Amino acid sequence: MSATKEEIAAFLALEFPQTKCIVEAVGNSGSTLSHDIGIDELRPGGTVSGPVLMSIADVALYVAILGKIGIVPLTVTTSLTINFLRKPSAEARIIAECSLLKVGRTLIVGEVSLYSEGSSDLVAHVVGTYSVPPKHD
Repeated sequence: MSATKEEIAAFLALEFPQTKCIVEAVGNSGSTLSHDIGIDELRPGGTVSGPVLMSIADVALYVAILGKIGIVPLTVTTSLTINFLRKPSAEARIIAECSLLKVGRTLIVGEVSLYSEGSSDLVAHVVGTYSVPPKHD
């Protein structure tokens, strides 16, 4: 059972109204999200803060998983590792491209590549694991 882009976007709007992430695509065991960058997302030095990048990656993983298994709200992050590779642009949206690597009954592992819109250079690489509650079928 899977969920559509529209179903996931509606779920996020209801349950996570604070998110600034926009679901661009869902399917094929992955997702693509975008996130506008404003003054609140910047740290000294004019770069996007690490917690903002981690949050975007976490949402991208969640969206990809919901796209694969359906709306299972209590699917939760159990591990998230990020490698910051270069300074993201303060003037460009962050683009997150997620791919699920392993989908098991209770654990799902995925990776996320983060970019500044308009650049093909990775700003961060993220690997995350989610726990799926029993009986989500």
